[in-house]
Amino acid sequence: TALVNEAYLKLCNGEQQGWNDRRHFFAVASRAMRQILVDHARGRGRQKRGGGWLRVTLSETPAPNPVGEIDIIALDEAMNELEALDARKSQVVELRFFGGLTNAEVAEVVGVATKTSEADWYMARAWLRKRLSETE
Repeated sequence: TALVNEAYLKLCNGEQQGWNDRRHFFAVASRAMRQILVDHARGRGRQKRGGGWLRVTLSETPAPNPVGEIDIIALDEAMNELEALDARKSQVVELRFFGGLTNAEVAEVVGVATKTSEADWYMARAWLRKRLSETE
């Protein structure tokens, strides 16, 4: 709830509240939640040495379900790399993981078929897992 509250404040107190459409809103909201988590993780890192870890899951379900835990800062860096390689797959991950959308909802926001959204999610997730395991 703290993340949602902070994202709400960020979205409502921002310079632009006139979203073009539903797609635009979900993209902006997902990006805001990602930025909040990264900022929080970086703040913890400054508070004490080795404190830069924020426990999150990278699982099938976007809800907090502690299947595996990762470093949110490393995830953000990997997401930036993925965005440079394939912006759509990066957006799919951002919407699913940070925005909590289903594959069908992501497909609608991104403007692709649900099967394409699912394929992007599986491929991007596999790429991120590989990339994150290389940095450990």
